[in-house]
Amino acid sequence: MANPTTYVLVHGAWHDGQSWNRVAPLLSAHGHRVFAPSLTGHGDKAHLLSPEVGLGTHVDDIVGLILDHDLSGIVLVGHSYAGMVISSVANQVPERISSLVYIDAMVPTHGENAIDVMPLTQVLIDAAAESAEPWRIPPLPELPSPLGLFGVIDPDDIDWLKTTLADESVLCFQQPVQLDNPAQASIPRSHILCVGSKLDGVTRRPIPGTQPNGEPSRVHELECGHDCMITKPVELSDLLLKGARLAKQGTTRQGI
Repeated sequence: MANPTTYVLVHGAWHDGQSWNRVAPLLSAHGHRVFAPSLTGHGDKAHLLSPEVGLGTHVDDIVGLILDHDLSGIVLVGHSYAGMVISSVANQVPERISSLVYIDAMVPTHGENAIDVMPLTQVLIDAAAESAEPWRIPPLPELPSPLGLFGVIDPDDIDWLKTTLADESVLCFQQPVQLDNPAQASIPRSHILCVGSKLDGVTRRPIPGTQPNGEPSRVHELECGHDCMITKPVELSDLLLKGARLAKQGTTRQGI
């Protein structure tokens, strides 16, 4: 492909870059560049987890990747907690990002933290406070079907997913996003919602009808649990590729 799209896929809390293993090859097969790094404290960086690791650390991870590889025209994709990360990255390097894609993700406004966006997060922090290491939050437990583990219900997939999960630092959920760069508001945004099984007590904040750039919000739904990159990789990839095709037609600012 003469002019490939660059995708940067950012995993959510407790996961690592391997969560995109089924999606990245599908995007690459169409000639696109794909980066799926593990954030500090996860995957190949699991040994770096500490009480000081926070949202700012993860934002620095992605900004560093973008600058180190001199990436531009990026489709920046964030799953779950990573909605906080990609929002903050867009605030720092808006000129390098062509669109933001939020996959079943937290969508903050300026000054909010994860607790503001999803109050249930405070329950996890309170539970951690009673442990020997109150700064770290273990992954959510596997639940009976159809909830499974982060919406994954296939036994083999669950076994694999468990090997990739790691604790999250409380600070990741406490630090607020900074969205004070006016340029970030012009970046088109798309939202992909997983509308299968729903965990009691988890309320999704409604997607605003209008994007920050004034265009109508673009919302797509996948009939699956939370970790759609594992359970619906083809369908998810098709949505992401749609954005790339629109970009090649000169409608980059339309998103997917």
